[in-house]
Formats: sequence, structure tokens, C-alpha cells
Amino acid sequence: MRWKLKSKPDSETTKKLAHELSINTKLASILVQRGITSFDEAKHFFRPSLEDLHDPFLMKDMEKAVSRIEKAIQNNEQILIYGDYDVDGTTSVSLMYTYLKQQYSNIATYIPDRYKEGYGVSYQGIDFAADNDFSLIIALDCGIKAIEKVAYAKEKGIDFIICDHHKPGDEIPKATAVLNPKRVDCEYPYKELCGCGVGFKLIQALASKGNKELDELLPLLDLVATAIAADIVPMTGENRILAYYGLKVINQQPRIGIQALIKNLEKKELTISDVVFIIAPRINAAGRIKHANYAVELLTSSNEELASEIAIAIEEFNGHRKELDKEITAAALVQIEENDEIERFTTVVYDEDWHKGVIGIVASRLTETYYRPTIVFTKSEGKLAASARSVKGFDVYDALHKCSEFIEQFGGHKYAAGLTILPENYESFKNKFEEVVKNSIDKDLLTPEIVVDAELEFSDISPKFYRILQQMAPFGPENRKPIFKSSSVRDNGYGKRVGQDKTHLKLSLFQGKPESVINAIGFSLGDKIDHINNDFDILYQLDENTWNGRTSLQLQLKDLK
Repeated sequence: MRWKLKSKPDSETTKKLAHELSINTKLASILVQRGITSFDEAKHFFRPSLEDLHDPFLMKDMEKAVSRIEKAIQNNEQILIYGDYDVDGTTSVSLMYTYLKQQYSNIATYIPDRYKEGYGVSYQGIDFAADNDFSLIIALDCGIKAIEKVAYAKEKGIDFIICDHHKPGDEIPKATAVLNPKRVDCEYPYKELCGCGVGFKLIQALASKGNKELDELLPLLDLVATAIAADIVPMTGENRILAYYGLKVINQQPRIGIQALIKNLEKKELTISDVVFIIAPRINAAGRIKHANYAVELLTSSNEELASEIAIAIEEFNGHRKELDKEITAAALVQIEENDEIERFTTVVYDEDWHKGVIGIVASRLTETYYRPTIVFTKSEGKLAASARSVKGFDVYDALHKCSEFIEQFGGHKYAAGLTILPENYESFKNKFEEVVKNSIDKDLLTPEIVVDAELEFSDISPKFYRILQQMAPFGPENRKPIFKSSSVRDNGYGKRVGQDKTHLKLSLFQGKPESVINAIGFSLGDKIDHINNDFDILYQLDENTWNGRTSLQLQLKDLK
């Protein structure tokens, strides 16, 4: 594990900000590192406001999209809301359906089957629309590369509005409107929205045309926050505002479906991290194991009994997903060893019987074990389908582009992608991918790195310090929960391994004075117990622990040396 301490920002700027905000310089320097250098910027950061959302009409084609939907409603046309089967896609569809359904009944939803239709807009979906007299499809979280599909729909008299956030290709589909802030010709000020975020901008535009206030859209933001968290987009700008208010909705007045998912949780207040690890995997499990329609039904349900039934079914899918994930990961690790591939620059594994719905999760697990770009293949519809995951700092999408001679189709982001190849090209692709990565990756990137925000003395840590840190939430990419380093700490002699299989480390630490002890927990750090006999350095995040009704600050250890 590499420790990388962020460089200290300019001390004059830090002191000035500390004075303006009446906070200590350690906190001020963390803010300056994140681009917050004035009282006004701090105010916008700590007090996100819906008023700071951009005008949706700044997005290219927004005017066209709004007038096409208004025309469809006036002419009583049938509208099909189409979305991908992951969290971003199902929340997008649920969002658009919830909003339009309030004023118009001629709408339906469509989620492609992960196994029969694959990712994105499908010919089957367009045929379904044609057979059932839909004349407008609103595609969410997909469609930016659906050139032929949109043309096919046009032949059948069906118009398309595309709301996507994935990287466009050289050509844009000839749809009625293509909303995507990443379009080269789109001057929208914020480029990092997720698919559901782009869908929300369309709703914001429709609402403003209907003289609705922004506040009226607040109940929809639980879905947007869930998508932002699950899609791991930067927690900056509009994403931060939408996630901030969406979390409030999740905690105070969640829709019936989300309520049904979280009703057995003991936690009073959910964070973005809880959305990532509790809500998102369950929504995702529907499309991975059965069909993503379950997720849309849950998220659009107004019937508590029905929502409860679907939530129970989804819980079962999630349990099954966990079992498959465990089995396939174990089998993949055996395959890497048997093929003598431990020393490679990449992991590429394949088994025709692996469940297509969990190969993405397995790719993430393998990346945790052998820290390098990873691709997991399985058989699907006579071809090989795969999920790719990368390591911090390496663009796997770009690497796949360099292997395109062996790829049928691919799409995705810098750190996660999906691809399809012909079975006979597997070995050639595997060798080419290894060669591309070997020749282009900075070798340092193959060792996990922890970026440290600041060095702290234990005397810096106080309830007030923690309270201000908490106000920096919601945390996520580009606004991570701060990680601190403290040097020359000692355990008071009661340090031990804990947990069912003794994989965790529980310590009581002091720095300098043995009488002021602070508790620490290190998940999966049990094997570092030998390092605690003398002085050692630690990396950690600040947390709270409640035990027997008493809440105290604790350190959540990330590493120790």
C-alpha cells in the first residue's frame, strides 16, 4: 500500500479562510485542497441550494426534447420510457414515470432483459414499441451510441429522445433530441451528471415550462441521490446539490419502495455510503438475477403491501447474488493460479457457466485481490460477454479501444466497461489486452494508493472538529471523506484481533500521553497485529461509535506501518 500525502496548500490562503470561517487551519487546509478558498465558496459548499442548479435549457437539444414531449401529450400519443437495467437506468425510468404519470396516463416503462437483449437500446424494445403503438421513446442512461437502432425506430414511425451521460462516439444518433452534457457541441456547464441526473434536468425543464417551482420536484430526489451514489460520479457541483437534498428525502420522506427496502435497518440516518452498500445492491440485484422490472415496480409503487412483497423478493435475489458472487470469485482465483497468471499486468478470466449478472461484481473483487485491470467473461447468446474494471489512474475504456480489432462492441467509462467478443477471438484479445496494459500502465498504479488529506495530532481531534467534517458530506469521488495520518502512536496493551474469523483489529491508542486514549477499529487489518508492539504510524478516518447508549469518537483505521 502506497501512502501519498496531499501537498499543503498556500498558507496565507489557508489562514485567511480559517479566520473567515472561525475554524482551525487543519480544517481550512482540507477545504482549500478541495478548491474552496473564500467565505462565499464555503457557504455554497456547506449549504447546498437548489437555487444553484443550472438552467436546464443550457443543455443542447433541451428545447427540442420539451416541445416533443408537450406535443405527444397534446396529441394523446403513447410514450415509452426506456432505460438500462442497472441502478442508474431503473431509477431514471422510475423518475421519469413518476413525474409524467402525475399529469399524463398514456405512458409505460420498458427495461431490456440483461440476458436476451443486452445493454442499451434493443431492436426487441423498438419492436415492442411499434407493436403497441408507441410513437415516442424516452431513453434514459443509454442510447448515445444507438445510431442504427434510432434509424430503425424512425422507419417504424417512432421518435427518440435520448438522455445519456456516457461518452459519445464520433457520430450522434439522429434522434429528435439527444441530451448529453458530454457531447462535444454541448455547452452545459456541468459535465458529470449521471443518467438519472440528465433525466432530472429534462423534468426540471418540463416543470419550468409548466410554471412549477423547483421545490415541487424535491420528492423525486431520493431516486436521483440513489443513482448518483450507485454510479460513482463526482460528488461536486450539481451532483452534490442533488445528492444532499436526495439524502434528506431518503431519511425523512422516502417513497414507499425505498421505505420497504430499508424498513428493517436499525440505522437512524443513512449516508451516501449506506445508499451505495445497502440500497443500490438490492435495486441492482433485480436485474442481475431476475428482471429489472422488479426494481421499477418497487420504485414506482404507491401500494405499501405490494412494495413490501417486491422488497422481500428483491432481498432473496440479493442473497442469491451474494452466493454466486462468492462462488465465481473463488473459481476465478483458482483459474488465475492454475494458468500461472499471478505475475501478469492484467486479469482476464472466462467460464461459459458463470452468471452474467454478477461478472461485474466479480471483476471488482478480483481487482481487490490482484490490483490490476481486470476483465471477466462468460458465454451469452453464442458470444462472450464481459465486464471490465480498472485501477485508479488507468483508463480501461481507452485500453479496450486499442484492442478493438478483436471486439464486437464495447462501451462504458474510464474505470468500468462492458464488451462482447466472438469466442474464437478470446485468446487473441486476452494477449492483446495484456500487451496494451503492459506497455502503457505506470507501474506505480499496480500498487493500491491511499491519498492522505492531512497529518493530525490526537490533540487536534475534538467533537467540534468532527462536526465540521461531517458537514462536508455527502462524500464521494472528488469529495472523499478525509483520511488523516498520525505518527508515533502506541497501543495501550489491550489491542486484539476481533470478529468471527478474527480478521479485524481493535486498538486503544494514545499519542504522547497514555491517559488520553482513543479507540480504533481496523476492518480486515487483523494480520497487522504484529506491527503494534512499539510506536507506529496510522492512516484513518474519523467516525462515531455507539455502545450501550453512549456515543464516542473512534478512528476507522485504513492502514498502519
